[in-house]
Amino acid sequence: MKANALDVMNTMKVWSISLVLAVIFWLVSLPLQSVVVPGISIPIGVAIWGVIGSLIVGSFLGLNAAYRGGGWDQAIMQLLDALIAFPVIVLYLVVIAALGQGDLVVILAITITGAPGVARLVRGLGLDIKTRDYIRAAETRGENVQYIMFREILPNARGPILVDAMLRVGYAIFAIGTLGFLGIGLPPPDPDWGNMVNDARQFIFTNQWAVIWPAVAIASLVVGLNFFADGLREELTRYQK
Repeated sequence: MKANALDVMNTMKVWSISLVLAVIFWLVSLPLQSVVVPGISIPIGVAIWGVIGSLIVGSFLGLNAAYRGGGWDQAIMQLLDALIAFPVIVLYLVVIAALGQGDLVVILAITITGAPGVARLVRGLGLDIKTRDYIRAAETRGENVQYIMFREILPNARGPILVDAMLRVGYAIFAIGTLGFLGIGLPPPDPDWGNMVNDARQFIFTNQWAVIWPAVAIASLVVGLNFFADGLREELTRYQK
């Protein structure tokens, strides 16, 4: 009972702090809402689609590496190691320089940079899950490789994958803001907090809030998604117990 009461108190404390910060942000930034609020719609959509793409590609590669093993595992891991060797921002710049600016290009860049991490996560989970009894039972029934990978292994790895996906949405939003600040992110007239910071930095000494609030908005959203992912991880762990 004490542990449950403590969990409830901690949860209420977090939500209370979040509510207070949200109200403060809303009141103080009221004059800037017409500028700041529209800046989230397109970037968060691009981030989500990019993460979905990285989940699809990364899960496919990770499942094949884990379950098939052998040459599949070596080839896939060498490819992933080659991609991970490059700094993420460099991969973004290479993709955008090769294909130009555009929402679809940014989605593709997020997919390419995120897929290796997803693949390594799924591979690690798959190596553990494929030793379970229900996988042996599916093999004994004569199920094909695709069925075992996508109907047996992947559903049982969904918890950590969902938590990782939430974190990746935050990272993708931060990356979109960084690219927008560098002037190579979402093309105009798409609203982007990074572009807002870049456009307003020349007024940093006369109108600081025009720079501060888009930057605070990016940081708040990323931190909020991280908190949500942590809470989701705890709930999934509690459910599994």
